[in-house]
Amino acid sequence: MAIKKKKINPKYEPYKKLLLKTKEQITGDIRGLSDENTGSGNDRGGDVSGHALHMADVATDMYDREFTLGLAANDRELLYQVNEALERIQEGNFGLCITCKKPIPATRLKAIPHAQTCLKCQELLESKKR
Repeated sequence: MAIKKKKINPKYEPYKKLLLKTKEQITGDIRGLSDENTGSGNDRGGDVSGHALHMADVATDMYDREFTLGLAANDRELLYQVNEALERIQEGNFGLCITCKKPIPATRLKAIPHAQTCLKCQELLESKKR
C-alpha cells in the first residue's frame, strides 16, 4: 500500500527551496566544524617531542574548541527550526503563527523562512526572556 503525499501549496514552493538550500548549507557547516574539532588538543602542530605545551597555547586551543562547539550547537538549533518549517509546509500549516494561529506576513517569511511566530508574538516571547 503506497503512502499518499500531501500536495504542497504552490505559493510555498519558493520557501521550500530556500529552506532545503539552507538545510544543505547548515549540514555542510556542521560537518566542517565537526571535522575541525575531531583532532585531540595534544596533536597541535604535529609536536610529538614530549615537551609540554605552553599554557597560552593550551588556553587558545581550548577557547577555539569551545567556540567551534558553540557554533555547531547554534547550527544544530537552526537546522532543527528549518526541519520544523519543512514539516509545516508538508502538513499545510506553514506561514501560520504557532502561538496565535494568524498568518505570518510574507515579508517576515522572506527574511526568515523558518519563522514560527508572527512579529508580535516573537516580541512577546523575547520580552519574557529578558
